[in-house]
Amino acid sequence: MAAAGAASPADKGRFICIYPAYLNNKKTIAEGRRIPIDKAVENPTSTEIQDVCAAVGFNVLLEKNKMYPREWNRDVQYRGRVRIQLKQDDGNPCLPQFPTRKSVMLYAAETIPKLKTRTQKMGGSDQSLQQGEGGKKGKGKKKK
Repeated sequence: MAAAGAASPADKGRFICIYPAYLNNKKTIAEGRRIPIDKAVENPTSTEIQDVCAAVGFNVLLEKNKMYPREWNRDVQYRGRVRIQLKQDDGNPCLPQFPTRKSVMLYAAETIPKLKTRTQKMGGSDQSLQQGEGGKKGKGKKKK
């Protein structure tokens, strides 16, 4: 049994779990956010967290079908858990600039908005803002 557990790298205690809820500025602390709201990101996905952590050089494992226990919404975009190897076998950090799990979460939250997928979405959201303004005009008509 011990050999089977040792075969999977994620079973080792040196891997940390990061759920998207930890970095989500739409969540309260009670709902699972673990970083300050001004540093958090709007609805991050597990894939985005994986991308930024892998890019900086972490050993990353994405578990797509895992869910954060406090997440009531079962949609696909809220699913996923990222396992990151924070420490080596001897207990030293894999990357010296990230000694703690909080430093990894803050880095991910800082970097996710700079992703190409996010900047393209920003361009798309400008169009939706214009549509929103049209919607506001419609709401004004209803009030009359």
